[in-house]
Amino acid sequence: MTIRTAKISDARAISALINCYAEHDKMLFRALAEIYENLQTFLVAEEDETVVGCCALEVIWSDLAEIKSLAVAPAHVGRGIGRLLVRGALAEARRLGVPRVFALTLEPEFFEKLGFETVKREDLPMKVWSDCARCPKQQECDEVAVDIAVPEVSAPATGRTA
Repeated sequence: MTIRTAKISDARAISALINCYAEHDKMLFRALAEIYENLQTFLVAEEDETVVGCCALEVIWSDLAEIKSLAVAPAHVGRGIGRLLVRGALAEARRLGVPRVFALTLEPEFFEKLGFETVKREDLPMKVWSDCARCPKQQECDEVAVDIAVPEVSAPATGRTA
C-alpha cells in the first residue's frame, strides 16, 4: 500500500470513489471538473497500481485546513487505509505549517480514534461562511465537526509504503 499525492491519471478513480459514497448520501458529490481543479489537494492510496482510497487537504485559512472527500473502496474498508490517508493529510498540514485540521463527517468515531475531538460547527466560522453556505444540506446538515491540533510527531509521509 502506497500513500502518495494524486496525479492527473487518478482523477477518474477519485471521482468514482467519492461519487460511489455520494450516491448513498454518505458524502457530497464532486464533479470531475472540480476534482481536476483541486487535484493538488488530494492524496491517494494505491495498491497494485489501483487507487483504492483518497482524501483531500484543503487550506481554509492561515491556521486551519480541512480533510475532505475521504473515501475508501468498499472492498478495502477495514484495512487501515482511511487511517493512513488521514495521517498523510496531517503530515501535509504539518509541512505546510497549518496548526489545526478539521473534518465534517458522518463517522466521528473513526476520527476520534485518530485523536480528533468533536467540536461545534459554529467553532469553524471560516468553513461555515464559505462552503457550508453553498451546501445543499445546509439547513439539515447531519455531519459532525471534529478537529485536531496538528501533532508534532512524525506521521507517514506521502510516497511511503505501509
